[in-house]
Amino acid sequence: MSAGGLRRVRVAIDGPAGAGKSTVARALADRLGYLLLDTGALYRTVALAALRGQIRWDDAERLAALSEDLVARGRITIEHIERTQNSGSGMRVRLDGEDVSSAIRTPDVSLGASRVSAVPAVRAALLDMQRRAGEAGGVVLEGRDIGTVVFPDAEVKFFLTASPEVRARRRYEELAARGNAPSYEETLADVERRDKADTERPVAPLKQADDAIVVDSSDRIVAELVEEMALVVERCTAG
Repeated sequence: MSAGGLRRVRVAIDGPAGAGKSTVARALADRLGYLLLDTGALYRTVALAALRGQIRWDDAERLAALSEDLVARGRITIEHIERTQNSGSGMRVRLDGEDVSSAIRTPDVSLGASRVSAVPAVRAALLDMQRRAGEAGGVVLEGRDIGTVVFPDAEVKFFLTASPEVRARRRYEELAARGNAPSYEETLADVERRDKADTERPVAPLKQADDAIVVDSSDRIVAELVEEMALVVERCTAG
């Protein structure tokens, strides 16, 4: 319970790649004065560590050993930072002390994150790390299985979605701004591949929690979405 008498709850935001989860989660955390945890960044960091260690993303045995080592030795660390216009998600991810917050956002690592996240041992290794980060409440957690696996008892759950075409266009524009964009058609194909991999993986597949509120971001601005979601959270915390 906060000093003002309001509970500080766990807010789970799940949904497919490109639905705007990172942008909305960041803005919602700012609006509520909560911490932000982008759980997908952890899987991206495992994928990057595997790439650098020349471990194939389909080598489940070596990925399991790698992820367990990364967690056991504290090689992956999360730092919450005061967000500015250029500070990204409001959290910094380090791998062996190196800030890899930008390195984990390339298209190759994004695809690798989807593949390594399908390995049960990788998910198991990162699960406790995610739960420890959010157990105290006052946190917005963004990912693909927060409301179904990581925090099935989260007080507020949202499932943020948008059409594949809209999500591909957003991703294309994001990559173009960085100067390394493939074509829109290639980006759309990548989005569709990612959706297929995420929804069909045998462990913790992407799906909407039964008690999640569906929010479609296809033709809505971020400020509108955030205000709507913040009101839901505030009603919960005042109850």
